[in-house]
Amino acid sequence: MARLRALFCVVFSALFVVSTTIGASSSAVGTITSALGAHVGSAPATAGAARLMLSAASTATVSDANGTPGATLQQGTAIFSTANAKAFVLHASTADIRPETDAPTVAQVTYVNSKELVVRTTRGSLAITVDGETQIVPEATAYRVILDPDSYLETTATTAQGPAGAGAERTRNRPLKAGRSRFLLIAIVITGVATGIALYEATVSPHKP
Repeated sequence: MARLRALFCVVFSALFVVSTTIGASSSAVGTITSALGAHVGSAPATAGAARLMLSAASTATVSDANGTPGATLQQGTAIFSTANAKAFVLHASTADIRPETDAPTVAQVTYVNSKELVVRTTRGSLAITVDGETQIVPEATAYRVILDPDSYLETTATTAQGPAGAGAERTRNRPLKAGRSRFLLIAIVITGVATGIALYEATVSPHKP
């Protein structure tokens, strides 16, 4: 366990990228835990209600929008926990991901590309907002988040149709047209606890928020 904790400390401190907008007089915009030599500009690190961890080969920039601490995931996977709905917001491509309620929340977000994310939550539910439209990811579920639904549905329809004149039956099961939806949520079957979240919870205090 000690080696696992040390590994995540090094990974997090090495890969956490600080936004250049944080000046010397800025207050802390979040809490870094289980970190070795980590810092956020010159702002002091104080105890707070949100935790953020990045997996290997991940990058993110931290920010503070309208008093709410946040981060923008640019690549890789981020795992965060919060104690209330306003404690933290994660931006990824065009999506804003935050806790739906003030209940304790633990979630994992993977940046696949600019048009797709994978979101998992083991505690609490999440609210995902894209261009003013919000959809909810329930507790203990995982979803693919498709940020370009029109392109995705066109590709799916073409694949379902198959060769010319074939696949009439299969087209009945293709996704419904997105209409005006800004994004799609596609459920993923979870066969076990997400590895990243499991490792994250192994490194934090047993007294969860």
